[in-house]
Amino acid sequence: MIGLDGIAAPPVRGTFHRAVDPRYRERAIAGSRAAGRYSRAHEPTLYLSSSRDGVAAAMLAHRDARAEELEVVEVDVEASGIVDLRDADALAAAGIDVADAAAPWQDVAAAGGTPRSWTVRDRLLELGANGVIDPSRQRPGLWHLVLFRWNEAGAPTVRLRRRG
Repeated sequence: MIGLDGIAAPPVRGTFHRAVDPRYRERAIAGSRAAGRYSRAHEPTLYLSSSRDGVAAAMLAHRDARAEELEVVEVDVEASGIVDLRDADALAAAGIDVADAAAPWQDVAAAGGTPRSWTVRDRLLELGANGVIDPSRQRPGLWHLVLFRWNEAGAPTVRLRRRG
């Protein structure tokens, strides 16, 4: 690990949102079960949105790969070591090109290649990051929190809110 020294990675706290198949609600914070923009299939990654509108925007890109019925759950997060991909100075300090994060990934992964966004994850993990703030490509102004690690020593804490 190289370290996040000199890279702006302010703490992130709050309630985030995630769309899940209601049958698997209790496993909502276990992370994704398939490859994603920032994760190979074997790399647990927790994709969250900063708002319900963010969930709706994210679901536009996943229409064909989701359950017919979805429930939006609330997740409380306290995190540090999160690199904000909206921050040009943080990107430069980390040696990351935002175009790599935004590049199409699904066809590359399906063909057995390594999407450019996976190399963004690899670089950030090398630096010791716990995740990223990822700007929405579907709805500018919205953003998502992507955690590479959580609920382990030195990692962000994540708690699924109970209903009602």
